[in-house]
Amino acid sequence: MNDQTAENAVLRWTVLTLFPELFGSFVSTSLFGRAVKKGLLSVDLVNFRDYAEGRHRVVDDDPYGGGSGMVIKVEPVARALDELRRKDPEVCVVLLCPQGEVLDQQAARGLSRVQHLALLCGRYEGVDERVRNLVDREVSIGDFVLSGGESAAMVVMEAVSRLVPGVVGAQESVVDDSFGSDALLDYPHYTRPREFQGMEAPAVLLSGDHAAIASWRRKQAILRTAERRPDLLAQAVMTDEERAWLKEQK
Repeated sequence: MNDQTAENAVLRWTVLTLFPELFGSFVSTSLFGRAVKKGLLSVDLVNFRDYAEGRHRVVDDDPYGGGSGMVIKVEPVARALDELRRKDPEVCVVLLCPQGEVLDQQAARGLSRVQHLALLCGRYEGVDERVRNLVDREVSIGDFVLSGGESAAMVVMEAVSRLVPGVVGAQESVVDDSFGSDALLDYPHYTRPREFQGMEAPAVLLSGDHAAIASWRRKQAILRTAERRPDLLAQAVMTDEERAWLKEQK
């Protein structure tokens, strides 16, 4: 994507990684790829190995104090970020790491309002601690450890980009998603065939009564949230009648 198109994109992504080839199909196919072609998103892949010195472009070294694994050096990351900020002083740099704030739908909404996001993907045992002083935020996708930040970056890019108007064709499907504006899980979905191995789609969904369908879906979302993620109910947007109905179901 040329620079002019990138500047006009609603949301610009820059990914700093040692393995830019991992993002090829992700950014060029399906919903994400269509959004890039429409000019809603732009993606710039930066290999921070290009900012390492020496013939071998070494980006990692043994940890001070001993221990297993290697640590990403601060210098190549700093040089890459310096150049990035020279090009766009407003860029928000996010380090992907297990110690960061856990990504949820609210955090994704906040990030979707940023015009230019740069994701820094760690590797090996992680980055030199001084790198943390060079970024704006730290984000984790969950309480587990990955071999690198690339897959985490794709999760963040997917979660955030679909909130950009126009990226998802039917915007109401974004609103109705799990963890949407009402903080509830999504309701069950059915399609053809009507019956499969003795399991039937609910009759109300084929009734043509849109008010009844909307009521059924709403109640199913509330019930599913109560059963599977009761911790979400405290922040869920529900009426007094709905909360009373939920108590009757227990």
